[in-house]
Amino acid sequence: MTERPALLAHPDARRLASELAARPGAVAGAGLEVRRAAVALVLRPAVGKAGVEGLELLFIKRAEYPGDPWSGQVAFPGGRREPQDATLRETALRETWEETGVDVARDGVVLGTLDELWPRTPVLPPIVVRPYVAVVTPEVRLELSDEVAAAFWAPLDLLRHPDATFEATVVVRGEERRVPALRHADYTIWGMTERIFRDFLGRLAAS
Repeated sequence: MTERPALLAHPDARRLASELAARPGAVAGAGLEVRRAAVALVLRPAVGKAGVEGLELLFIKRAEYPGDPWSGQVAFPGGRREPQDATLRETALRETWEETGVDVARDGVVLGTLDELWPRTPVLPPIVVRPYVAVVTPEVRLELSDEVAAAFWAPLDLLRHPDATFEATVVVRGEERRVPALRHADYTIWGMTERIFRDFLGRLAAS
């Protein structure tokens, strides 16, 4: 396992760790019939010619499957809790490794959690998602599963820029909707992923 002090060398990572330790994510009240899931916001230092220049955030684009309500969407690595997962933290780390090949337990450290949330669209399955924030070494390599069509590291500085925010037109179950969104390269980030990112951005600003 990578030493924690080295991973927290970047000021943003260090401040985030302090903020998330002081104010862990809120737990959603939900009945036993509601499925639980977890995702991971995986950060890595971006290393350029002048050394570490900023942090990058990992996103995936899900492969398209008939009947999958999140098919083809940009998301954070993650998925539903399975019986073998002792905790939702295990869920987040297992799904991240299975989908992207990034082993957070070996090459990184979990900084904390964001607020739990659930889909706003009534037709989506009843599920509560707990987001975990982690930072990994810049040397990690991606090995994508068949469930993932693509993956990319987005610089936080670009995602935080006002030009990255816009209102997108998306199609949900055959119906067009206008939704808050983020733009990065050719990717549109919206829905629950955009909401999780906004919570993350608020924590970063608070720290």
